[in-house]
Order: sequence, then C-alpha cells, then structure tokens
Amino acid sequence: MLFTGDPSVYDIALRSLQVSGAALGLALLAGTPLAALLALSEFPGKRLMIAIVNTGMGVPPVVVGLVVALFLWRTGPLGSLNLMYTVQAMIIAQVIIALPIVIGLTFAALQQLDAGYRLQILTLGAGRLRLFFLLLREIKVSLMAAVMAAFGGVISEVGAVMMVGGNIRGQTQVLTTGIVQDVSMGEFALAIALAVILVLITFMTNYAMTLVQQRGSRVA
Repeated sequence: MLFTGDPSVYDIALRSLQVSGAALGLALLAGTPLAALLALSEFPGKRLMIAIVNTGMGVPPVVVGLVVALFLWRTGPLGSLNLMYTVQAMIIAQVIIALPIVIGLTFAALQQLDAGYRLQILTLGAGRLRLFFLLLREIKVSLMAAVMAAFGGVISEVGAVMMVGGNIRGQTQVLTTGIVQDVSMGEFALAIALAVILVLITFMTNYAMTLVQQRGSRVA
C-alpha cells in the first residue's frame, strides 16, 4: 500500500496535509500579531487575556470540537453556512486548537526580550510593523518551536476533526481518524500504512522546521 501508490492511502494523507497546513498557516497569521499585542502593549484586561490563552493551550480538543459543532450545526448560529461535515469545519476546529499554542509560546518568547532593545529600535525610527518583524527575527528559535508544537497539536488531533468532519471516507477522513476507523473495522494493513505515513509526515516536517530553526547556529 505504501509503495504501490494506493490511491485511498495517499488521498487521506494529502487531505491531512491540506487541513493541518491550512490551519497552521491561519493560526500563525492571526497568532503572531496577537502575541505581539499582548507582549508589547498595556491595556485593561491584559492578564485576563493571558489567562484565557494559557487555558486554551490545555483545553481538550474534543471540547473544541463540541463548541465548533454547536456553532455549525444546522440549528446553530452559523448553521446556514452548511459547513458541518466539511473540510472547512475541520480547518476551523484545528485553527482554534493551534491558535492558543502559537500565541502563548510566541508571547512568552517576546516577553523575554530586553525592553531596551525594543526602545532602541523605535529610537532609530522604525515603525511598528518594522519593529514587529525585527522582534520576530530575534525570537526565531522560540517561534519555530511554537510552529512545531502547533503543527504537532493539529496533525495528531482525532476527536475534534472527527466530531465536525464526520470521518467520511473520500471526503473528510484524515490520517488519524482513518486509523481509528480502520482498526475498528479490522483493516490493520490500511491502519498501519496510515500510521507509517503520519509518522513520516510528522518527522519530515519537524526536521525541515528544525533546520530552519537551527540555521546559523552550531547545532547540527
């Protein structure tokens, strides 16, 4: 199945990459500016927001799936969008899972930077956008750790995507939910093939991100 190009195996693998990749990208686009806002600004309710982010990092994915399902169900507030049991619903659930991880770890890294460095950049005439990207460059190692943690959280997720995606073979089934279904049906060969692909994808992705993270350092 792995080496003969079984279409069902690779269809599920590509869908996993599509869902988790889109969720990770959206979480990064939204999460890094929010982390910078939390780290660099003072406003009423800041400690409450930090507590919410830290809580979100530990919320069970099935709870996220339940909340998303309640909103997307046909009688829910967003039921008219007809997103339940679609790839889009799975991406939404995974974004909500990844977002607190990205915000929390990026915020912690930004907080560790010397405040004098930030003031020096502003004194030299850099705008807020320039300051944002310079600070991200300074926390490159920690930022890549946040990316790897978020990717690991979504690519390995089962409960939430099964709840909002329905685990429909050929439409919304991904690697993790496919493994669960195949084991329950006694199709162990297919389950093993999906498990091997999941481990390979996780390893290769994390290895690539580790190379980026450690670029220019002495760590091989």
